[in-house]
Amino acid sequence: MIFTPFTLGSAELANRFAMAPMTRSRTDQPGDRPNALMAEYYGQRATAGLIITEGAPISAVGRGYSLTPGIYTQEQIDGWKLVTDEVHRQGGKIFIQLWHVGRRSHESIAGEQPVSASAIKVPDQVYGPLPEGGFGMIETSVPRAMTLEDIQATIADFVQAAKNAVEAGFDGVELHGAHGYLIDQFLRQTSNQRDDQYGGSQENRARFLLEVTQAVAEAIGGDRTAIRLSPFVTEGESRVDPEVVALTLKVVEQLAPLGLAYLHFSENISNCAEVPESFRAQVRKCYPHPIMVAGKYTLESGQAMLASGYADLIAFGQPFITNPDFVRRCREQLPLTPVDYAAHATFYGGGAEGYTDYPTA
Repeated sequence: MIFTPFTLGSAELANRFAMAPMTRSRTDQPGDRPNALMAEYYGQRATAGLIITEGAPISAVGRGYSLTPGIYTQEQIDGWKLVTDEVHRQGGKIFIQLWHVGRRSHESIAGEQPVSASAIKVPDQVYGPLPEGGFGMIETSVPRAMTLEDIQATIADFVQAAKNAVEAGFDGVELHGAHGYLIDQFLRQTSNQRDDQYGGSQENRARFLLEVTQAVAEAIGGDRTAIRLSPFVTEGESRVDPEVVALTLKVVEQLAPLGLAYLHFSENISNCAEVPESFRAQVRKCYPHPIMVAGKYTLESGQAMLASGYADLIAFGQPFITNPDFVRRCREQLPLTPVDYAAHATFYGGGAEGYTDYPTA
């Protein structure tokens, strides 16, 4: 089933494999511009039915990791055109993940004090400039609470980034509403202690996500808009929000009328809980559109998930790093090149080594 074609909004996918979004930090400086090396990397992996790019910050203050490719300047748009042209030349489809990290940042990366739903620091580290030079992990800064004007400006930034993505040739966009980043920060009580229309009740905490998604869908079409959620993952925060699962189900129900390209659930990473079958059944009952899941799936477990009817697409992450021909290897039952965790340093930053130099079978 995973090898069969699938219609995703206005895109016809060759199979049900997706390449999950993975930060690789290989941009040109200054300006965090996508480049020819990135085009080669994504082009090598275009046999995936759908590629979802690494997170692309929608604004300077939305950045939380150095060397990540933005989508808010003309130079960045032009750089992304190299990527989309190459993926399409190879016969693939590609969505860009639109990213605002919120409080998971540092002033030296964002260029100003980071922002969040509330002024609550997260005890976390991000990839940024080191005092002694070079890049490494640094502690996050204390954020400031967003004003209502900030919120409206950020919604406008998401919309403009989506329009920029269309100009750059992307087949669609995925909003990053997972993993403790800005949209997720509004959802959770642990990071949202506002007392206005964006805080307090579950309905209020869902408001920012729904307004961003609706605004982007109206701007570029629901069939080119997707969103990623992670209700069973707690990342960048040690405390678990007891309401986030129930709130997510309410959000999913309200997203259904928008006719999105897909809904993407990230699972089984960081501090996570097992996703119960009851949750998957509830989602499928209220959400009739395509569903994607990601989180250490194998070919076998991915096939089983598709057969269950709870998902339509399976996203794979690290196997695509070391196996540019991952789909072919699965189809022909060829051995996979394992991820070398001793060489983890090549995941973020650097050049072709550990990026575009992995061989095909």
